[in-house]
Order: sequence, then C-alpha cells, then structure tokens
Amino acid sequence: MVTFQGISVFTNEPVEVEVHGELILRVTPLKSKGLLPYISPGFLDMQVNGYMGSDYSLEDLSEEQIVKIISHLNRSGTTQHVPTIITTPHNRILRNLKVITKAIQSSRDIACAISGVHIEGPFISPADGPRGAHNAAYVHPPDLNEFKQWQEAAEGRITTVTLAPEWEGALEFIQEITSMGVTAAIGHTAAPPDRIRAAVEAGARLSTHLGNASHPMIPRLKNYIWEQLAEDRLMAGIICDGFHLPKSVVQVFTRAKGLDRLILVSDAAYLGGLKPGLYRWNEVDVRVFDDGHLGLPGTESLAGAAHLLDWDIPRFMEFTGYGLGDTISLCTRNPGRVQGTPENYGRLEPGAPANLVIFNYKPGMDHLKVLKTFRCGREVYTLH
Repeated sequence: MVTFQGISVFTNEPVEVEVHGELILRVTPLKSKGLLPYISPGFLDMQVNGYMGSDYSLEDLSEEQIVKIISHLNRSGTTQHVPTIITTPHNRILRNLKVITKAIQSSRDIACAISGVHIEGPFISPADGPRGAHNAAYVHPPDLNEFKQWQEAAEGRITTVTLAPEWEGALEFIQEITSMGVTAAIGHTAAPPDRIRAAVEAGARLSTHLGNASHPMIPRLKNYIWEQLAEDRLMAGIICDGFHLPKSVVQVFTRAKGLDRLILVSDAAYLGGLKPGLYRWNEVDVRVFDDGHLGLPGTESLAGAAHLLDWDIPRFMEFTGYGLGDTISLCTRNPGRVQGTPENYGRLEPGAPANLVIFNYKPGMDHLKVLKTFRCGREVYTLH
C-alpha cells in the first residue's frame, strides 16, 4: 500500500490517494491544503515520434532507445504514450514494429507505458505543405495488405493510422481498418471538403494535429481545416506548444470542438530537446531554432515538436483561460476514449489505474514542475 497527498487537479481540494498494486484503492478528502503540490492522473500522449536523439522511425531503433524516450516522458508527467512511426520504407516500419513489440513483451514497465502504436503515413498527401517533413520518396496510396503486415508485426497493437483520404481506395481502407477496431485519422491531407465528409462517413474519427501539415495558402471558405473543425464526429488532436498554432487558432478550435472532442498531443520528435543547429532526420534537413522549435530550413514548415505535455498544458491554459482540471482531461480522459481505455481512466477514483503525477504550478510558469511520476503504481521519476 502506498499513499500520496496533494491538491486534486479536478476539485482543487486536498486529497489522500491510496494505491494498491496497479490501481487506486481509495481517495480521501483532507482537511488542510497546507503547501501541498497538485496531484493528477498521469498524461497520455497520443503522438510521440521520439525525443532527445531517439525516435521510433530510425533504422536502428532499439529497446534501449525506447527506454530513453520513456524516461524523458516520465520527467514530463507523461505516464503513457502512443509511439508514432512516420513515413519510412516498408521494411523499416515492419522492423520497428517488431522492436516495439519485443520491448513490450520483455518489460512490464514498457508494457504499461505504451498504450498502442500510431502509423502516421506513408498513406499521406505527396504535396508540399500537407506532406510536412515526411520523405516524399516513400509516400504512396493506402494498401490494406501492407497494413495487415504491419499489424501482424505489431501483434495487433496498432491503434491508429493517419492517412490522406483523397487517395484512390482510401475510403475502402478506412472502412476496413475501422471494422478491425483501428482508428482512422485524417491528416497530412489536401482533400477537398466533400472528401473529408466521405472519409467521416466511411468511419474516420480523428484529426491528426489539426491545422498543421497543411498548405501555406488554402481556399478561404471551402477547405479541409474548416470541414474537419465542423465535423462533430471527429475528435481533434492539437499541438499547443505556442509554435504550431497561434493563440487565436487554439481559441477558435476549442470553441468549435468543445473540450470533449479535443486532445493535446506533443508530436515530440527526434530532435526535440537538442541544441540549436542543422540536423539530418529521416533523410530530411531539419533545423533546431534558438527558441527550440523544429522546422525545414528556408521554409515556414515545421518538423515535429520539441516540447512535451508539461509545456503544452500551461500554453493551453494561457491561450483559452481554462483551468488545470479541464485542460488535463484533454491529455488523460479524451485520448483514453480514443485508445479504448476503461471508463475510469484518467480519473482520481477507486479502481482507476494508478498512473499519477505530482507537480507544482502557478500561473505564469512556462511548464509544470513535475516532482514525482508513478506508472501502474510504481515510482518512475522523482525530481532531485
């Protein structure tokens, strides 16, 4: 039995949380707040490419790199994440899915940390802008047989596939993977509005980092962003790091989607956290700028993100005026619904998973100060 005390992010009242094994056993109100830190469910990041020189799309991905990524995420309060493999050669995708699967089977902690796998490409738009930083040489139309090979290599762990619905055969592909229980996500697309609507009718239920990986100029009224924004059947992932989406856009997206259909994702990438400079990533030149963001040299295009959810949560609060409880639900309960987690996931209540983060925060801080992180009832990070 382990006991933690803190201010609940949902009620702003002091509580004592008792953990037995991998589950919360009891949550008891306390009389005095004192100088207690906040206590919250651990964050679930649905889009993690990599971080600090490790990446799920590298040709030499290893269990050691996976452990490093998880270790960095622990420091940010992210207790679970969805490894994201982007557009790369077919054999590398197969290889890396097998590496992830083997790592999950070899370690209980890795198994607790990874809640599924996201394949973002290669079934995306080949056009500059929508393609983002993905390598055009490997972009191609959706292929159901290829997906089945992926899923076999992953032993059924692929939970999301991002694709551009304008490809011939894309609607049938969406129908097929949806019938298999996999979430079809619209992203990296140049599709006209009617094709977006058709994709939703076929079963698409998620927008991947809405507003990003798009043309610098689009039709002002009839475009793929407005159409996804207006579609209530689509949940939307957003990168709220202050670089990918301006404040006004985050505000409008939030008002249109509502808190129940919005998900905070980091989109953290291989170069995140590294020193400023020019790097080669996935056969593409990418610059780490002095302010930390990642971009394609000589363009306004971004190339993944450099910040984690402990940074993005305060940005969303700053941009929208929402408090901790509402904001943290966007990276706990909401992604949990997409991932098919239990109803009590992301809650501080008996029977819920004992994924917890304890942190300090005051308005004006640029990130949460994470003190301790627990996954499946086990301490995985302590600030020293």
